[in-house]
Amino acid sequence: MTRKALGRGLSALIPNAPIAASPTDGPLPAQPTGSPMKVAIDNIRVNHLQPRKHFDPESLGELASSIKQHGLAQPIVVSYDSVSRSYELIAGERRWRATQLAGLNEIDVVVRQPKDDKQRLALTLIENLQRSDLNPIEVALGYLRLMKEFGINQTELGEEVGKSKSGISNTLRLLELPEEIQKALQFGQISEGHGRALLMVSDPNLRHAVFQKVLEGKLSVRETESIAKQIESGEPQTTTEPEPKATPNQKPADLRSLEESLQLSLGTKVVIKTRKNPSKGVLQIHFFGFDDFDRIINILKK
Repeated sequence: MTRKALGRGLSALIPNAPIAASPTDGPLPAQPTGSPMKVAIDNIRVNHLQPRKHFDPESLGELASSIKQHGLAQPIVVSYDSVSRSYELIAGERRWRATQLAGLNEIDVVVRQPKDDKQRLALTLIENLQRSDLNPIEVALGYLRLMKEFGINQTELGEEVGKSKSGISNTLRLLELPEEIQKALQFGQISEGHGRALLMVSDPNLRHAVFQKVLEGKLSVRETESIAKQIESGEPQTTTEPEPKATPNQKPADLRSLEESLQLSLGTKVVIKTRKNPSKGVLQIHFFGFDDFDRIINILKK
């Protein structure tokens, strides 16, 4: 039944008509007026289902300055608890925090009354997902939570939030990245496009090496994609010497460990191949463009 409700749109889950906020010391009005009203900031508590975890201090400061000078452009959305006579945020925590930073005591709100936590979660997530200031990991976690809570698939979710199925899928795949890269996405060090490009690299060690290269070289998404594609497709041989065929099981553990160490140090693919005489062999250091070649040469010269 929940699947059908969400499929008909958000209005099937949560009453569309906003309920005007009551005075902070009184009961909720019996009839909705649809008009936002001012509520004391101290009488609003954080949403316990809020998917957003990180609020950039610099961005909050900029928004606070704007609110102080021009006022709040859009009311926040809250629900009213008649027992505690207080309000809980549904959407707009960033604006609420910035209003506090601006030194204001009241904030414009509209009140909606979800009947349970599932309705509250749906409204919170969809209100947030339709904004542009969530980071890609927050969006992915929001998508995943909606799908799990309401038992819907990617196509149905896409219809609800106005995204294509492929767009939903690409964002969800970011959760397959290791924690270090997810944190970089959360804090804006790399973009969602960078994250998708890094997913193209199947080898974890090489993926980490490319990730470091992106951070150090401030590579564009296109440059990152190019490197990832070349790594996955393999580079043409750069030596005319005959090379022994070897399987991973034939390569000693110490050589594999050394390869991994060099890959992390140089930020590129490294292959060590020995001859029948283990004291001789070939060291291959791959590069993916002139800039990459110069970068590797500079590292080797140090």
